[in-house]
Amino acid sequence: MSNNPEIANSIQTGAFKTNYHDVGEGSPVFMIHGSGPGVTAWANWRLVIPELAKNHRVIAPDMAGFGFTERVEGYEYTMANWVQHAIDLMDALNIGKADLVGNSFGGGLSIALAIAHPERVNKLVLMGAAGVKFELTPGLDEVWGYQPSVANMRKMMDLFAYNRNLITDELAELRYRASIQPGFQESFSKMFPAPRQKCVDALASDHEDIKKIQHETLIVHGREDLIVPPITSTTLFDLIPNSQLHMFGCCGHWTQIEHNARFNELVKDFFAE
Repeated sequence: MSNNPEIANSIQTGAFKTNYHDVGEGSPVFMIHGSGPGVTAWANWRLVIPELAKNHRVIAPDMAGFGFTERVEGYEYTMANWVQHAIDLMDALNIGKADLVGNSFGGGLSIALAIAHPERVNKLVLMGAAGVKFELTPGLDEVWGYQPSVANMRKMMDLFAYNRNLITDELAELRYRASIQPGFQESFSKMFPAPRQKCVDALASDHEDIKKIQHETLIVHGREDLIVPPITSTTLFDLIPNSQLHMFGCCGHWTQIEHNARFNELVKDFFAE
C-alpha cells in the first residue's frame, strides 16, 4: 500500500487501470476533477470526500491522462473518450446510476456524460464548470501552458485562489513535485496544445443538447474566478431547466477549498432533497 494518499484503489477500465478513491456507503456520488497540471482526484477533492462519505459512497477517479491512472500509448484525449472512461469505471464497479460532481474540466465532462448517457446520472453538481464555449482566459491559457518549475506552479496557483494566503511556498513545492511525476507532464502537454481556444471549444456541449438535460442541477461558481469565467455558469443556468445557481463572492476557481464548509453543506443538502 502506498504512503501517498493520492494513490488508492486500482481497477481495469477498458485498456488501462484506473486509480480511484472509494469511500463511504450509501447512494453513489462520482466526483470528477479539473485539469490543472499534476492534478489528482485526491488533490482536488480531499476536503470534500470525507464529508460526502458520511452519507454516500463517494468514488473519485483520476481521469485518463491525469494522476495515477495508467497511461497507454496512443490514447486520444477527447471528450468522447473521457466520457467512455467514466462509463467504463461505473460498469466495472457495477454502478448503474450516480450523482455527478464535476469541477471545471470535470464539469464539462459531467455535462457531456449526462447528455450521452442520461440514464446513468441522478443529480448534477457543476462547480466552476466548462461545458459551454467561452473566450479563453489568460488564466486558463497559463494553466494549460504550464512548464514545470516551482515558480511557475506558484504563479499558476495564485491565479486559482482569490485568497492568496492559501498559497504557501510549501504547497507550491508539493504540487510542483506532483506535476513532475513520471508521465504527468508528457500527457498534460498533449491534452491542451496551443492555440488553446480550440481546447475550450472541445470541452463544450451544444446548447440545444444542454437544454434537454432534465436532471436536477446545482451550479456553483466563484465570482472572482480567473480561470473559467462566471458567465459559463450563468449560461448553464439559463440553459438547464431544473437548475439552481449559487455564486460565491470573494472566491476564485477553488470554491471547494476557499469556501469548503459552505460548499460541502450546499452539496449535501442538494443531494438530501
